[in-house]
Amino acid sequence: MTRWSSGGLTFDLRVGGPADGDPVVLLHGFPQNAAEWDGVTARLNAAGYRTYAPDQRGYSPGARPDTVDAYRIDHLVADVLSLLDHLGLASAHVVGHDWGAIVAWHLTARHPDRVRTLTALSVGHPRAFVTALRSDPDQRKKSSYIYFFRRRWIAERALLAFNARLLRGVFAGAGLSRDEVDGYVRPLRERGALTATLNWYRAMRARDSLNADPVRVPTTYVWSDGDTALGRTAAEATGTYVESDYTFVELEGLTHWLPDQAPERVAEIVLERVSAPAR
Repeated sequence: MTRWSSGGLTFDLRVGGPADGDPVVLLHGFPQNAAEWDGVTARLNAAGYRTYAPDQRGYSPGARPDTVDAYRIDHLVADVLSLLDHLGLASAHVVGHDWGAIVAWHLTARHPDRVRTLTALSVGHPRAFVTALRSDPDQRKKSSYIYFFRRRWIAERALLAFNARLLRGVFAGAGLSRDEVDGYVRPLRERGALTATLNWYRAMRARDSLNADPVRVPTTYVWSDGDTALGRTAAEATGTYVESDYTFVELEGLTHWLPDQAPERVAEIVLERVSAPAR
């Protein structure tokens, strides 16, 4: 574990693989942390890639600003740019899951010169998602939890009550052991941690997604048919917003927690993307 600082915040960072390997930045989702990538990075490192998996804003103990506005997508994207600058990298391959995928889509759309390839897991292009949320009853049902997460203090109390039973229940169907779930839940029981991570939801704005540009770098999007949060409508529409080489991978019989459930398959998909010759 190492760290970097930016704008008065200090972020934790997991680094692996050969120092001269092509760089891959992996962005985790909620309510996880960089540990979700451990099974994936081991395989990427063995293939010769250098991996960087940060605990993002709100998840790193040294990077928990108090205000909701501090978690706007502009700041989340800026954090990744600061990481690249800290590492001295002009660009890197970027992989994101869940909220990490949202950050990765916005980063790639806004700064295509900093992203060599994009691999997004579970969450499709922001415009595809918001459009589906407005028009597809199935997606509205799947996303109903967001309104709960946006309720300040009420969500925290409910999620952490009874030894964080509800928060632990989020991982139902993921196939994780109790110890593995504890590895995600324990850091969020620290003072202020869960509020900081829920502030990602409270800071989200529809206009940020609707204004997201198409991406113009080689992209792979991975969606699972058992995902309880992301539906088929947005998944199938995502390719509309990619103006480059694009691959859509649908995984059958898996839920939302792809890096935990199928690290071998995820690593294989990432390797296919990052090793593909530029077109």
